[in-house]
Amino acid sequence: MIIDCVADLHGYYPDLEGGDLLIVVGDLTTSDHGRQYAKFATWLDSQKYNKKILVSGNHDNFFEQKGLESIKEIYFDLGIDYLCDSSTEFEGLKIWGSPWTQRFPGINPHCMAFTCETDADLGLKFASIPDDVDILITHSPALGVLDESKRKVRCGSQALHSILAYRIRPKLHVFGHIHEGYGQKKQFNKCLSVNASYVDGDYEPTNKPIRVIL
Repeated sequence: MIIDCVADLHGYYPDLEGGDLLIVVGDLTTSDHGRQYAKFATWLDSQKYNKKILVSGNHDNFFEQKGLESIKEIYFDLGIDYLCDSSTEFEGLKIWGSPWTQRFPGINPHCMAFTCETDADLGLKFASIPDDVDILITHSPALGVLDESKRKVRCGSQALHSILAYRIRPKLHVFGHIHEGYGQKKQFNKCLSVNASYVDGDYEPTNKPIRVIL
């Protein structure tokens, strides 16, 4: 199965090769305006994949304000699955998506969609992840996994790390949020962890979408 992963687009929409499954993980526009989401939707609709999955990020206030059912309805008409603490399946694989991240000191007040005050609060959100998930999609990384900022601070979630280490056994975990953590590595009992941030720490589109063969 050919899976392409991209996160943190911030208004840049790359040409993709097409394949079986496209996973897009949050922070979709430059300034969170409705017309920019329309541009994003047009781009996403044009991509040639058998299935497309979308998860929000902390810059996507428009999605949080509209609510799950309204956004699902919009993207359902385009054949796209929007996941917000919810699931879908593709070719026998169980897929779960969650947008939540933790707030941090100095966070831009305009970039606080789907955020929690503490990691314990994040843990309550992530508690709904099913035990038998095959592909996990979260905007947040797990603590210690491709989550280091340019200030050398680990920004991932300890709660998510614990869930991946001790409770679930996904084949693939796709996330973003920490642009500088871009890349992939095997972690947690051979789970492939993919930080698919498209922009770098300076919000420049220097990274490539990551292709996974599963």
